[in-house]
Amino acid sequence: MLRVILELFRIITIIFVIGMIMGLIIHSIYAIFGITVENTTGGWIVGMAIFPLLYVLYKNRLQFSGFYKNGKQVKLSNRTTTILLCSSVLMLTVAPLFR
Repeated sequence: MLRVILELFRIITIIFVIGMIMGLIIHSIYAIFGITVENTTGGWIVGMAIFPLLYVLYKNRLQFSGFYKNGKQVKLSNRTTTILLCSSVLMLTVAPLFR
């Protein structure tokens, strides 16, 4: 039971820390091109695009190094990974259009 609680805390920490770092990097890239998405609908789209990226990162890499070990842990299929990554890139591409 303790391992499950520690893994949930780890997942929440990953979402906040790595999510904030990804958001900072994405906003910095937008700033290089002179695009601002803060306080717009595009900012929400950027936030929503980060979650599939985090999900793919966790399911394909980070779940195998955590506290909770289960024989049913498997990576995402290549097709699912591709669909999630492409949808995130698409959202990041169209986010500046929503102001």
